[in-house]
Parts: sequence; C-alpha cells; structure tokens
Amino acid sequence: MREYSSSEIRNVAVVGHGASGKTSLVDALAFVSGASKRHGSVRDGTALTDYSPEELDRKYSINLGIAYAEWMDTKVNLIDTPGYLDFQGDAVAGLAAADGALCVVSATAGVEVGTEKMFREAVDRGDPALFVITMLDKEHASFERVYQDIKSRLTNKVIPVEIPIGEGPRFRGVINLFAKKAYVYKQGAKTAESDEVDIPEEERGRFEHYYQELIEAISATDDTLLEHYLEGNEIGRDEAIQGMKEAMTRMDLFPLFCVSADSMIGVRALLTEMVQLMPSAYEMEEIHAFKGAEGDKTVEIHAKDDRSFAALVFKTMSEPHVGDVSFFRIFQGVVVNGQEVYNATRNGVEKLNHLSVAQGRDRAEVPKLHAGDIGCVAKLRNTHTNDTLSTKDHPVRLPQIHLPEPLVAMAVHAHARGDEEKLQAGLHRLHDEDPTFETRYNAETHETVISGMGERHLEVAMSKLKRKYGVTGEMSKPKVPYRETLTGKGEGQGRHKKQTGGRGQFGDCWVRIAPQPRGKGYEFVDEIVGGAIPRNFIPAVDRGIQEAAVRGVLAGYPMVDFRVELFDGSYHSVDSNEMSFKMAGILAFKTVAPKCRPVLLEPLDEVEVMTPDTYMGDILGDLSSRRGHILGSEPLGDGRGTRIRAIVPQSALHLYATDLHSMTHGRATFTRRFKGYEQMPPDVAQRVIAESSKEAREMQEA
Repeated sequence: MREYSSSEIRNVAVVGHGASGKTSLVDALAFVSGASKRHGSVRDGTALTDYSPEELDRKYSINLGIAYAEWMDTKVNLIDTPGYLDFQGDAVAGLAAADGALCVVSATAGVEVGTEKMFREAVDRGDPALFVITMLDKEHASFERVYQDIKSRLTNKVIPVEIPIGEGPRFRGVINLFAKKAYVYKQGAKTAESDEVDIPEEERGRFEHYYQELIEAISATDDTLLEHYLEGNEIGRDEAIQGMKEAMTRMDLFPLFCVSADSMIGVRALLTEMVQLMPSAYEMEEIHAFKGAEGDKTVEIHAKDDRSFAALVFKTMSEPHVGDVSFFRIFQGVVVNGQEVYNATRNGVEKLNHLSVAQGRDRAEVPKLHAGDIGCVAKLRNTHTNDTLSTKDHPVRLPQIHLPEPLVAMAVHAHARGDEEKLQAGLHRLHDEDPTFETRYNAETHETVISGMGERHLEVAMSKLKRKYGVTGEMSKPKVPYRETLTGKGEGQGRHKKQTGGRGQFGDCWVRIAPQPRGKGYEFVDEIVGGAIPRNFIPAVDRGIQEAAVRGVLAGYPMVDFRVELFDGSYHSVDSNEMSFKMAGILAFKTVAPKCRPVLLEPLDEVEVMTPDTYMGDILGDLSSRRGHILGSEPLGDGRGTRIRAIVPQSALHLYATDLHSMTHGRATFTRRFKGYEQMPPDVAQRVIAESSKEAREMQEA
C-alpha cells in the first residue's frame, strides 16, 4: 500500500442499528476496492471486521472494527461500529476518530433506535453524514417507505442521489441522479461489475421526479446555484456534486444511496460518491488541544504533515499472544515506524514499534503514516483509550472522547475459591479495553460491582473474562448500601467485667445518645468530670461505640448521624485498661441505641429520563410504582421529547435500563446520580430487616 497524504484520506464511521448490514457493507466496500481479497459473510463467520469469538458466536458486532478501501487514488478508512446500544461506547469512539458518518438503514426494518441515536450523535458532533439503504434485494424491501421513514423520523433534509431499479428479488441496479445513467449489474459477477446504460424507459418518470427533487434541494442551499436554476440554466454534474458536498458540510443536506452488500449492487458507486462527497482529513476544521501535560492553554491542531505529531488513542483491544493493540487517529504531523512518542496524558515515553494499518484482524506494517490517517501499534507499556500521543518537544493533550455512562450494575464473584486475584486483574484489563465497562469494590457491602451499558454488555464481558483470563465470574444482584439512624434519645450503661483468675477486666460507662441532622455524621462528646473515668480510657469508649455502630442494631447496616455524650462511669485501679473500656463502649451502644427508635435509611438517586412524548405516561406510572417522587418535566426542544426528573430509591432501580428499553423500544435514555439518604417506609424496612435476619441465620448455619 502506498503512502497517502491527508487530502487523500477519508475517515468514515459506519453506524446504524444492529443487523442493519453495516459489517456486510464494510466487507463489500473493502472487497470491491481490491483492498481485501475475500468477500466474507456475517452469517458464515467470515466477515472482515467481526472476528472475535464472541462476535462469531452471537453473529453481531461487539467491538469497533477497522478496515480500509483504496479507490480513485484515495484511502477510505472504514470504522465499523456496533449497532446495539449495549456496545454504544465503541460506536461513539468510532465517530470521534472519523470525519463523517455513513448511516446504514435496512430496507426491510427501516429506521430503528440505533440509527436514531448514532445519527443524532453524528449531527451533534458536526460530522457530515450520508445515508445508505441496504438489503434492497431482500423480501419486503422498500426504498420509498424507508426514504419517507428517514425523512419523518431523522431529518427532512435527506435527498436521494441514487434510486433502485427493482426491489426485493428483482433488485438489479441503480440509477445515479448525478450521472443521469443507470447501472445494471451482472448476475454472478464476483467484483460487482455493471453495465452503464441509458435510463430504462419504464424508469424515466421516477428518474425525472427524483432528479428534479435533487437539483431543487441543492440549489436551495447555494445562492449562485439557485440563481442559475431560476434562470433556467442546467446545473452540471460537477457543480451539483460540489454543491452537495458543501451542503453536507453545513448539514443542509444528507444524500441517500442504495446498495445490496451481498450481491454488491451499488457498492462501486457508493465508493465513488464517498470519495467525492466526504471531506478529507485536510478539509476538516482545526481542533483545539491543551498544551503540555498539565497546561490549560490551547493550541490549534490541523491535519498538516509539517506540524508536530499529535494522535488520539480511540480504541484498545487485547489479543491473545499479542497483548494490547492501540488504535489511534493522527490529527497532526507524521509518524514513522520505531519513533519514540510522548504520552502527555500519563507523562510517559512510548516507542511505536511495528507501526501498522488494520484490515480487519490482519495488520500490515508500514514505514510511515501521515496526518489524518488511522494506525495501530501493539505492546505499548502504559497507554490506554483516550490518551494523547505527541512529541516531547511539543506535548499536547487532545480533547477526550466523551463516552456514555454505564447504566446497569451487577455484583460479581469468582466461581472458584482462590480465583479472586485473577478476577480482579481480569476485570481491570477489561476496563482498559472498554472504558464503558467499570469495576469497583464497595467497601460497605463487601462486593465487587461491575457496571456496563446493559445486561448483554455484562454477559459478553464475563464471556471475555473466561476466555482471555481463565476465570469464571458469577453475577448477582448487588446489595443496596442501606444505613441506620436514630429518631429518639436515650441513655444507659455499658459495663464490662470479667474475672478469670489473676488480673481481670473492668470498664464501666454511662452514655446519652441522640439523633443528629441528616448528613451531620457522628459526634462524640466527653462530659466526664471528677475523674470518673481516667482521661486515657475515654478514647477507647469512643472507639468501642464506633465499632458497634458499624454493625447497627436493626439489620446489620452502619449507624449514622448520631451524637454520643459520655457523662459518667467508674473504673478499677488494677483491672481497668483500654480494651475493657472499648468493650464497655460496645455494650453501651448495644444497650442504648435500640431505645432511641432506630430506623433504616435508603440511598436515593436523582433520575433524569429523556423520552419521546409518546411514552411519557408509561414512564411516569413506572417511576411512581418504584416509589419515585416526580420533581417535574420539561421539553427537550427540537422535537426530541421531554426530560422527566424524579427521586427514586436505588433498590428500585436495579436493571431499570433494561425495563426502560423494553417500555420505550430503546428510544428513551436516562442518567442517574446519587442524591442522599432518606428514611424508608416502615413496611419496606420490615422486609429488608427480615431478609437480613434470614441471611445472617444462613451464614451461621453454613
């Protein structure tokens, strides 16, 4: 493969809903261009960018995949992204590395939730986008229905550049409106050869209708073209293409194409239009990066070879016998094989040995890569996703990819005793590979908790854990970190006396316990006068009370927000010591706290649900059924629906992401953040206390 400069590079993220045909299309584009020597299939497990065991087993994309096509003296980097929302993090990372989006829509299923989300993501990023309707050779395929679906649900600025000749099993070619020609494909042709012919007479009416629509749409975006059009002058092919490209950059138009990846009808034409319409890396606007490892001043980054090197690692993949492979997009400068670079994010130096470009699972070593290109390198010592690679002389930190927050949490433990260390190491490696997969240890519940974008995401992570790191993780519902507090006052004695022959143990204390305002915490007040308890033993009473409070009095949860006054006691000149008074403190707490009307507190989250208006009633009813307190709602604007805010107990939010997805067919999203603790209703508290007692008995019996 020859070297390509930034003006000869197109970086395109292929996005859309799962099973819409993205991976098959990427495979066909690479094959038709000659960059890949084999036309693979998702069905047969031979697709170019789906090659991990989890993808082969499940028949859908889980990881971001990289391929390229060489066409018209241009290198088109194709970033194949997962379509299911559980793996949305990789799709967002793919868009961050690209300069434009190819939005794939199935000719049978139409616009689905994954298409909506990723198209909105591309628009929010300001990336030019084009649509392609795939699977037009399948039963029940309909170009017109899907075109109207895109127009009504995504954008009314979509405009066909190609229309199909026939649909379903009769799909045999496309009419290109720019070229005013029909391309009829030869059945059985291995590289999608077609005959360029005049538009068939029976298609003439459709052509005239769509051509007029195209020219009017392009003219409306440019004053000069509009003037030509109104004067009755014909707008030439080159003028129309240039007008479309400029309109795409401003997001005034989104062109629409049609293909079949299996029979490769329309694939050559799509490659040509991608080269002509998608912006090159050089044409993209500059971005702003921070200078140095800690600096807050910014510097402009542009895809030019004569500037210092700067690249962003947008994906890390762990491969057996290879280790971590880092995929990076060069935003500025050039890099050569074996070059030392500086990781400004982690303040370390890395050497880029075996600099390569990826074609699916295969990697070809290259001597040099230019600004705008995408490369990969294995075995970097301490570089991870979202790190910036630059030079020691001109260190910069590029803007990081804003990945979605995990939505589903599960507790996990090793199936086999003794595998806990392997489990922890494996979980942290999975996080390095996929930052939307998170792991933490909850000290309150003594559980390792993993979080991800959905149940399927976590199931796949456990499959990877077993395959790559040889440890089986078992998932369960995580415990809720309840707490206990007091609502009344009380006082009493804690007396510890033990005589076993020889020197004994003696500690005696009197305490008053009272509630504190929520969030005030624990307070210990020394009110001892007259030496009733020696000064050196008083801290031991405090420690004993705090130790007992950790286990609570109702259900074994930590006691919080209370005040203790130590006001009297007695001691023995020989038998008293710190341990005796610590035990006295424990006994005092156990005696007095139950008298102070203890109650359970539950953690609450503030939840924001963004939903189409159609589902508002269902969501409000569901939140109320979860003991949620609705704070209010407000329109999101741009016809995107409504934001609902509510306070909901954490115990009622387990797997809420799954339920919300089912309730709204994946069209609603939510965020949650910790709000605080509040007293539980008595009936709910009794159930929690009963469950805790049952668990305690089972542990004792075991």
